[in-house]
Amino acid sequence: MNTLDLSIDARGVATLTLQRPDKHNAMSAEMIAELTQAAHDLGMDPAVRVVVLTGAGRSFCAGGDLDWMRAQISADGPTRAREARRLAEMLGALDAMPKPLIGRVQGQAFGGGIGLMSVCDVAIGVTGAKLGLTEVRLGLIPATIGPYVVARMGAAMVRRVFFSGRIFDAEEGVRLGLLAKAVSPDLLDAEVEAEVAPYLSAAPGAVAAAKALVARLGKAPTAAEVDASVEALVAQWEGEEAAQGIAAFFEKRSPPWG
Repeated sequence: MNTLDLSIDARGVATLTLQRPDKHNAMSAEMIAELTQAAHDLGMDPAVRVVVLTGAGRSFCAGGDLDWMRAQISADGPTRAREARRLAEMLGALDAMPKPLIGRVQGQAFGGGIGLMSVCDVAIGVTGAKLGLTEVRLGLIPATIGPYVVARMGAAMVRRVFFSGRIFDAEEGVRLGLLAKAVSPDLLDAEVEAEVAPYLSAAPGAVAAAKALVARLGKAPTAAEVDASVEALVAQWEGEEAAQGIAAFFEKRSPPWG
């Protein structure tokens, strides 16, 4: 893999690391494809008991790669729909993976990075980390991640940050239900290990069945909801605001609304 690093220890704990630190681990088309494949492979591997998702460098994930998003502005309709669908399928594959997925959020996370946190069964972050659903600043919307963010935080909490684009810290992320805990960087690995350890004493098949049952009882996003999120993202990519917002970002100027 070119954008991810995967290691599996003797206990069956897999660590999947986003490996684009120079781009703040922003998700390119290649990373999206590799995350989808990794979710399937790890889910099928009987030697894997738990998966830890983290990032290399200062950021957990800055969201969608801006070059990738800019390409969607000039793409034709079928290409936009295909790329939006691939993003949605990646999130769905991680969400449905029949292994516990623990988020080790070692730095800032925006946009799609919040989506990745939301498909984790538990996410632990570092104090002071900056988080945000910043798509609206670019004339976009948090569409394909929306079903998972709303499922994680609940509608009342998500209204506080979903369409304002404001930045919040990890401590507020705990209050919003996005993070289970926010700890100092020196305690992060110990807290992640505390989440991992109980699964190593649990029957793997029972863990997978219990996770599937939670998805049913908790009303995991339906196919129709995923389709709606894809359509919403494509529609926004086609609008004037997205073109203006992304152009302003690359030209290092304020957009018309900023």
